[in-house]
Amino acid sequence: MTLTYILLATVASGVLSVIVAGWLAFRYFARFLHQMISFSVGIMLSVALLHTLPEAFDSDADTRVLFALLLIGLLGFFVLEKLAVLRHNHHHEHDGHGHPPGHDAHEAGRGGLAVLLGDGLHNFCDGIVIAAAFLADPMLGLLTTLTIAVHEIPQELGDFIVLVNAGFSRQRALAFNALSSLMAIAGGVVGYYLLADSKPWLPYVLTLAASSFVYIAVADLMPQMQRRTTLRESLPQFALIAAGVVIVHLLYSAFHHVPGNGHAHDLSPVHAQEAQRAPR
Repeated sequence: MTLTYILLATVASGVLSVIVAGWLAFRYFARFLHQMISFSVGIMLSVALLHTLPEAFDSDADTRVLFALLLIGLLGFFVLEKLAVLRHNHHHEHDGHGHPPGHDAHEAGRGGLAVLLGDGLHNFCDGIVIAAAFLADPMLGLLTTLTIAVHEIPQELGDFIVLVNAGFSRQRALAFNALSSLMAIAGGVVGYYLLADSKPWLPYVLTLAASSFVYIAVADLMPQMQRRTTLRESLPQFALIAAGVVIVHLLYSAFHHVPGNGHAHDLSPVHAQEAQRAPR
C-alpha cells in the first residue's frame, strides 16, 4: 500500500505540476509566478522546519551528525548551484549583452537538452525524497508531496519558458517537460526498495531533504521576493507565506484528527522501534 501511495504522490508532484505549469503558461504565462513563489516559501519552510526535521531528529540517530548533515546539505546545494550557473548559462534575446541577432536563441537551443537532463535528475531525487517521507510517516509523505508540487510549478514554468526560447514549440516544450517529470516515479520506486530495507538511513535522507527545502526557499525564492520593495507589493507576499504555513498546519492537524489516523505517526519506522522497546 505504501508503494501505491508513493506512485500516486510522484505522479501528482511530477506530471500534474507540469500540466498546471503548462496551463499557466498557455493562459497567463508568468502572471502569477510571483504569487506562487511566496506561497511556496511558506509551504517549504513550514514542512522542513516543523515536520521533516522533527521527524528525523525523533530517532536514534546522533543529533550532532544530523546537524552536521544539515550544514553539509546547505553548503552542498550552494556548490551544486554555483557549478550549474557556471556551466549552464541560459541566454535570452534582447538581454543587453550586445550579441548579434539570433545568437542568444542559438545559445539557448544548445542548453535545451541540459535543462531537460537536469530537470530529469532533479525529479528523480524528488521521487526518492517522497519515498523516504512516506516510509517515515504517511502524513509527512503527503506534506512532502505538497511541498515539491508547489515548488515544481514555478520551476516547470521557468523551464517551459527556457525551452520555448530554445526553439521548442509550446506543445513540444510541454511534452518534453512531462516526460522529464516521469523520472519522479522512477525515483519513488527506487527509493522505496532501497529505503524499505535500510530504515536506519531514513533520518539522514529526511535531513538532506529538509536542507534542500530550506536552501531553495532561502537562497532561491526569497531573493526573488526581495526585488519587490514597496509595502503594496510586500503585504501580499507576507499573506501568501502565512497562508502556506497555515495550510500545512491545517492539513497536518486534520489528518491526525481523522478517526483511524490518530496513530498514523506511530506507523513510522522510528516510532515502531520505540513501541517495540516500550514495556508491556
